[in-house]
Amino acid sequence: MYSELLRGLSVFWALLHIIFLFLMLFRSIYSPKKTLLIAGGGMGVLMVLNLILLYLLGADATGRLMIFTCTIPSFLFLYPLSADKKFRFVFTFCIADTVSFWIMTVTNLMDFYLGGGKCILMFVSRLVAFPLVEYAAYRYLRKPYLELQNAVQKGWGAFSCTTALYYLLLIFVVQYPDNITNRPEDMPVCILVLALMFFNYEMMFSSLYRQLQLYRRQQSERILQEQKAFLEEQLESQQRIRRLKHDMKGHVVTVAGLLAAEKNEEAMAYLKNVQGDMDSCLGQYCPNLYVNAVLGSYAQKFQELGMELVLDVQIGDEQLPYMELCQILSNGLENAKEALAELPRERRKASVQMKYNRGCLTIRMRNCCGDRLRVEKGTIPKTSKVGSDHGFGLPTILEAAGRLGGDMMCYTEDGFFTVDVIVQAQCLKGA
Repeated sequence: MYSELLRGLSVFWALLHIIFLFLMLFRSIYSPKKTLLIAGGGMGVLMVLNLILLYLLGADATGRLMIFTCTIPSFLFLYPLSADKKFRFVFTFCIADTVSFWIMTVTNLMDFYLGGGKCILMFVSRLVAFPLVEYAAYRYLRKPYLELQNAVQKGWGAFSCTTALYYLLLIFVVQYPDNITNRPEDMPVCILVLALMFFNYEMMFSSLYRQLQLYRRQQSERILQEQKAFLEEQLESQQRIRRLKHDMKGHVVTVAGLLAAEKNEEAMAYLKNVQGDMDSCLGQYCPNLYVNAVLGSYAQKFQELGMELVLDVQIGDEQLPYMELCQILSNGLENAKEALAELPRERRKASVQMKYNRGCLTIRMRNCCGDRLRVEKGTIPKTSKVGSDHGFGLPTILEAAGRLGGDMMCYTEDGFFTVDVIVQAQCLKGA
């Protein structure tokens, strides 16, 4: 009776920490608090049902039914909550389940061969092993893994199929046709599977980490290119200002001549033209030097390509995190420029709106898009361009917004593609 109580407690502890391990690597569509409440409630009911089956049927029978009583129901319950669908979710789900089942199998074998099957060693080892694995996952794996999920869109199929097959292989080796402790002749196969899974997972995570390093290098190169382009735009702006100063003498002489000839209306018209040239040259769309430089550069590019760009920028000259804001604006406008180039001239329209709203800085970038483009809120469309140097625009905007404590959402509506970025004001003040 005492051993059965310890077995039940160790199973409950293992099921509880399977959820914890999964949630560490899981990106939900809801807030962390809401996700924890939903997952805790639903999985709590599932845990209680499995404990009842453990009491009624025993450990061996419950283990053989685990796929149907625990794995499949939890998969169906958690999938709608996930922000990462298809293979990325399958990989995360199978990783958490397989690692946890690996720990349960090893601790069960240790208890059987070293602890006399009294469940004391099983309970104590699980009590220690699961928190240690979770600490390691949180300390070393969680941040790069979440970054990798966001950065890498393709290539998850092979990894997810491998983890799913390993999970099934481990369950069948351990539980079918009977528990492995009752089949000593199969123990060498079980040990080989346990060892192979450990080294195979190490190889998979090494491969994923190399992909992450490649993504980071590409991002760094892109940021350096953006900084170079920004400095070139600043230099070009300074040269335009020097030319304007040089031309001012001629403008003064012309206006003076018109006034001397008492042609006041002509002088006023000339001054208005000069003012328009100055505004076009300086690109004064907002008082902020850095934001203004980006907007001025793209306004000129859009004009040269026969595209309409409407700018409504309601910010002052306050200190802002210009690097992130310039990344957001330049990537959004570059995407808009490339999209408009494929449309008829009468539809080449885009707009940028920046303003403060309820303690947040909101940025909305819109451009006309093709009729076939459909983007639902909460998703990021994949680039249609070929090559490794494409497809970074929207992920870069999302990453830059995240560094400022904000978020990005893009969607299509009424023939327009819209990118909405919101940044908390306190993050701007602290920049």
